Amino acid sequence: MKVDLVYFAWVRERIGKPGETLDLPETVKTVGDLLNHLKGLGEEYEIALEHDRVIRVAINQEHATHDEPIAGAREIGIFPPMTGG
Repeated sequence: MKVDLVYFAWVRERIGKPGETLDLPETVKTVGDLLNHLKGLGEEYEIALEHDRVIRVAINQEHATHDEPIAGAREIGIFPPMTGG
């Protein structure tokens, strides 16, 4: 499955690019699977996603939990927790 990934804030800075299109293996079925897969792509991904429990994800611009399936996703946004003030 091909999917467009968009990285935001310090996730983008640590990975070193604003986004990319990846062809995911069939074993990547949920948001959590995706984050684990990305960590295996290189040290920059591992560093950006090392505290994956705080990473927020949106599938087709709607917030998603880490156990949510990614089937049918056209775009997945990955970003750090939001802070307000």
